[in-house]
Amino acid sequence: MVTYLTHKLILDLIWFQLVVLVIVLSNILILHRARSRGQLHHFPTVSILVPARNEERSIGGCIHSLLEQDYPTYEVIALDDQSSDGTFAILEQIASSQPRLKVLVGTPPPNGMSGKNWACAQLADQAQGDLLLFTDADTVFKPQALRLTVSAMLSQQADLLTGFPRQSVHTWGERLLVPFFSWAVLCFIPLWVAYRLRLPALSSAVGQMMLFRREVYHKIGGHESLGAVIVDDLVLARQVKAAGLRWRVMNVADLITCRMYHESQEAFDGFAKNLFACFDFHLSIFLFVFTWLAVLFLEPLIVFVAWVLGFAPTAVLSELVICIGLSLLLWLIPYIELGVPVYLGFIYPVTIVTNEVAAFQSLQLSMAGRLYWKGRSLERPKWKWL
Repeated sequence: MVTYLTHKLILDLIWFQLVVLVIVLSNILILHRARSRGQLHHFPTVSILVPARNEERSIGGCIHSLLEQDYPTYEVIALDDQSSDGTFAILEQIASSQPRLKVLVGTPPPNGMSGKNWACAQLADQAQGDLLLFTDADTVFKPQALRLTVSAMLSQQADLLTGFPRQSVHTWGERLLVPFFSWAVLCFIPLWVAYRLRLPALSSAVGQMMLFRREVYHKIGGHESLGAVIVDDLVLARQVKAAGLRWRVMNVADLITCRMYHESQEAFDGFAKNLFACFDFHLSIFLFVFTWLAVLFLEPLIVFVAWVLGFAPTAVLSELVICIGLSLLLWLIPYIELGVPVYLGFIYPVTIVTNEVAAFQSLQLSMAGRLYWKGRSLERPKWKWL
């Protein structure tokens, strides 16, 4: 058993890491190829839809960036989702001098529907565009972002286009938690396979940038069909895939920036809300994935320390160096692509441990029915073994 853990398992991990490295490199190539280099001659009307609840810290910067897009035919609709801070006042002030901005006042969500899903459904109901761009109130778009994303959607003939904005992280909780989801998708969903197979599990989306064809959004039922679903972006992407429609991902880290959270505890609470939900509350898959991540990235380091201390005589130093080196590559390359500070890649063991803690907090809170977000209680999920 000791020989297996210190030698055979290390070799198996190396082969697995090499496969993941191929996935990462091919995904990066596909993300960049999605960026159309041609001129956009047709400008479909776009409705940019922004749900906002207690977002006074960021809503002004977000809306101003959306109103400065170098695109001729678009509207911006923001919905104040019963905020208790100054969000609505900021929106009204901007709208008073910007006729392109329309401000809605949200109504309480119906029973069995989450506040976020209901807010997005109300926004979609008021949208006039041929394309619907859902984004979050904590994003900032560069002026060319809308033009380039629409161009990519048309060139890719996509029904849903999404991407990974650059995540702005300032506290340690943000640094260790926020980049994790985008990193995981880039590493473990091979896009060249996902684009060809009608498997909903091989899809993902980021709610900070989801561009839909209007008819496709309504065909899959939109946010109104999601009920109390927590991870609306993932479920909508899976519905697009299940319907046999065209889902595509592009590189947007240089076009869109987002600061999801402003404190370490806020980041931890957000991931505790979402992580189990990302697995649709399938307990066995959830436990397997987080156990395997711990083995993949922590076990070689533990064996290395044991070898240094003389407790792992069957370990081979060259194998450990290769395995740990590949681990570094699997964090550094995606982080560079995603615009994450590179130094964070060197402390990936701390990132893994932090996300393991958040994952099992997510499991505990979900199964106990104690999930909350922005002052609202979330419906207790129904978990499954498989």
